[in-house]
Amino acid sequence: MKVLVALSGGVDSSMSAKYLQDMGYNIVGCYMKLHTKPGYHEENIRKVKKVGDFLGIETHVLNLEDEFKKEVFIPFINAYKTGLTPNPCAICNKMIKFGALWEFAKSLGCDKIASGHYARIENGLIKSAVDKSKDQSYFLANIDPQILHHIIFPLGDKLKSDIKAAAAKIPQISELASQKESSEICFVETTYIDVLKEHFDTNLPGVVRDVSGKAIGKHNGYMHYTIGKRRGFSISGAHEPHYVLGIDAVKNEIIVGLKNELENYEFKTSNFNNFTDKDSFECFVKIRYRSEKLPCSVSKFESGLKVNLKQNNASGVASGQLAVFYDEFDRVLASGFIK
Repeated sequence: MKVLVALSGGVDSSMSAKYLQDMGYNIVGCYMKLHTKPGYHEENIRKVKKVGDFLGIETHVLNLEDEFKKEVFIPFINAYKTGLTPNPCAICNKMIKFGALWEFAKSLGCDKIASGHYARIENGLIKSAVDKSKDQSYFLANIDPQILHHIIFPLGDKLKSDIKAAAAKIPQISELASQKESSEICFVETTYIDVLKEHFDTNLPGVVRDVSGKAIGKHNGYMHYTIGKRRGFSISGAHEPHYVLGIDAVKNEIIVGLKNELENYEFKTSNFNNFTDKDSFECFVKIRYRSEKLPCSVSKFESGLKVNLKQNNASGVASGQLAVFYDEFDRVLASGFIK
């Protein structure tokens, strides 16, 4: 069976290719050029070719800059412009890594595609990785369910510490074991604001209001804030910490309140990416990558989902973020972008 492995020049994807080759698969490697950040690709491509030479496999460099700009980057900056908090990695996984790259894999005659993501596939569903500290099932929950049976995640049942230890013992690729971890958003060097500054004037002083609409302070420009943030704005006479509750991009205003005002027991999504044959279910939801799973009930609503939380509230539900729904076995049932 021929498998295309997405190679990044990092230890995870490189060891994924080695494990699959050891298992008897016919491996082809591919590095994706997704953006034009200066000096980013050259070193990665060098490492990819080094891994290819070590494994004796063919490696490709696929330029997907135009597709990435259209599907991921422009929507990213436009989301912040309209006051949303985007999740570019979830979109990239669907449209690029398991979209455009899969089309390229098929053109090479590949039967499957593999990556170094920490996740598993069980009974036709994405499942959390054994290594919970590295689990990436959340970011994968937006991919097309139809492609799932063409995907292999070789690292899902392994620990990151073991992967690095194994790579360190292989002289040809040992340098990969000690290199710095890549950032979650590949085109963001420090903070998202630095990216936005290249396209917008982000420093636009504006008014801070409370939930009643009363002006109570000042801020530095609405793009600097996301739901739940508690710093970077000033409030007259405040004795308790205040948090961002809402963002009005049109008026360049932010709405703030006390921590308990962040509590939310229901929300809706704008889409329904369903890995099951059900329109409603009892499950657990994550509203951010690092958030805990909260018990909830989910039902189809128009083109998206209506979510009702049970015992616990979700603090800081942010429009534009991905809500991911899991069963009791840590398997992804569905996902949707929060309205």
